[in-house]
Formats: sequence, structure tokens, C-alpha cells
Amino acid sequence: MSENIKEKKLISFTFDDGPNTDTTPLVLDILEKHKIPASFFIIGKLVTEETIPVLKREAELGCDIHNHSWTHSFMDKFTPEEIRKEIKDTSDVIYEATGQTAKFFRPPYIVTSQEMFDNIDLPFICGVNCLDWDPTVSAEKRKQLILDNAKDGDIVLLHDLSGNMNTVNALEDMITGLLDKGFTFVTITELFEQKGIDPNVKNKVWSNVFE
Repeated sequence: MSENIKEKKLISFTFDDGPNTDTTPLVLDILEKHKIPASFFIIGKLVTEETIPVLKREAELGCDIHNHSWTHSFMDKFTPEEIRKEIKDTSDVIYEATGQTAKFFRPPYIVTSQEMFDNIDLPFICGVNCLDWDPTVSAEKRKQLILDNAKDGDIVLLHDLSGNMNTVNALEDMITGLLDKGFTFVTITELFEQKGIDPNVKNKVWSNVFE
């Protein structure tokens, strides 16, 4: 059975910069409709009374939730103490809201430093980019960038940031297009587990589990 899993084309959709009450629920509606999981890299300070139900829904739908820092700052400018606090506070609020333990970290702006690698005890994640943080990039362009370039083992970098409707509008076609190409959607945790890859590699930033 493990050999069959390893032969499957697996892909993980990951979403940054939530939670919020406008865009994140629309993303979750589409994931729920297609019965597929994803992974959410959250900004800790955005977890509030209003957004905790959104986080809980992510967990209930089989998604996993990971660390995108507390303030979404350029952490390469931070002291070791500030770096550790950004991570701890965010992981703590994820656990308090959902009972999940954050297993991965995506650095804000994908900016890293040796100080960050030395003080963050989580694997660093980037991902395959479709420029979906840029409001000038159309939904059609976002979709095509993913469908034209998707590979087995990819971690796809998307954003559920507030108001990011071009990604919401592209998401269903991304999903159906990849399903038509024979991909299976898994969380980022499942991606590493099912491919038998240990993500704990020092000073590495992952975009695909094989690279």
C-alpha cells in the first residue's frame, strides 16, 4: 500500500495571511465542496473572537494549520528573542483555538536569515508561486500558472488574505484542472508523510518535497 501511495501524484494547496471572515470562508466553501484538504499558514495577531470559528472550521474540514508569524514582519531584522516570541505566540494561539500543533513555518515575504534558522525549530516552507498576492494578476493567469507547471510533490503557495477575490475565483478551476490531471490533494503534513520525506533539514526552504 505504501508503494501505491508513493506512486500517486500528490499536491498540497497552502494558504497564507488569514484567518479572516470574508475571504477565508469562501476558500473553505470551495474546499468543502470538492472534499479536499489544504493547509493554512496563519498570522497569529489575526486570531480573534471573530476569526476563531473560521480556524475551527479549517480543522473540522481536515485542514492543518501552521505558523506564518505573529505580526508578518521582516523577521530577518529581529533579535533571537523576538523571533522566538513570534513563533511561540502564533503556535500557542493555533493550539488554543484548534488543538493542533503547528508543524511548519512559512517566513513572511519568504525572507530568511541564519538567525531565523537557528531560532525556529520548524521546517521552513515556501511553495510554487502563482503571484496571487499581486492584485494585478488575473484569476485566469493565476489558474494557468498552477495548471501549466504543477508537479508531483508540489507545495502551492496561495493567499486567503482579506479581499483576495482573484484567488477565490481561480480556485475551483485550479482544483478541477489538477484533479483532471490525476493529482490527489493532501495537507502539507500528509505530503511529506506519504512521500516518506523528512522535512527537518537544517537551513532548507521547501517548495517541493523532492527538491
